[in-house]
Amino acid sequence: MTQSHGSSQASGGPPRRPRSGPMAALSAIDRIFEVFETYVLSYGVMIMAGVTIANVFGRNVFQQSLYFAEEVNQFLIVLITWVGLGYASRKGRHIRMSAVYDQMSEPIKKVMMITMCAGTAAVMFLLAYYAMNYIGGLIERGTVTPALRVPLWITYIWVPVGFVITGVQYTLAIVRNLQEEEVFISYTEVDAYDEGEPTGGQGR
Repeated sequence: MTQSHGSSQASGGPPRRPRSGPMAALSAIDRIFEVFETYVLSYGVMIMAGVTIANVFGRNVFQQSLYFAEEVNQFLIVLITWVGLGYASRKGRHIRMSAVYDQMSEPIKKVMMITMCAGTAAVMFLLAYYAMNYIGGLIERGTVTPALRVPLWITYIWVPVGFVITGVQYTLAIVRNLQEEEVFISYTEVDAYDEGEPTGGQGR
């Protein structure tokens, strides 16, 4: 069990044909998600670092910690974790058990990949449904955070959002595999070994 490796351009493969029609629309959707995830993850990490540094500075220089630092960082951890789930699925950086998969022929690999993506997407959407039910309970109870008194559901809303984004990514991967000859582990990443990596049944 190791991290899967993908490449948006398979080494030595045929040139990618221009996308048009429905595929162009799906590519635009994928691009929107990519921009959203990139901004959320990059700014989330920077804000978390800034709050932590400010908290340490205040505690050691002014003997006064930021009362909201822990709460803000908890919010950012939830945000980064669940939005990052979709980002990892898009880049094909999830963990897979591929000992059996690697022994199969390309047509069987494609069928297996479509099946795995369909199953994973279904699980993600189901978990998003349950997460939304939990969020609804928080809204009804009116639970707030102890320091900033912010509604608690605002913190956890990113859990179903992350599940939905990930489910969409796996759905896009299904469409891509139905459209292309190569096997794709995500909408943009071809199932291929990195250059110099051993092949021939080695687990990834």
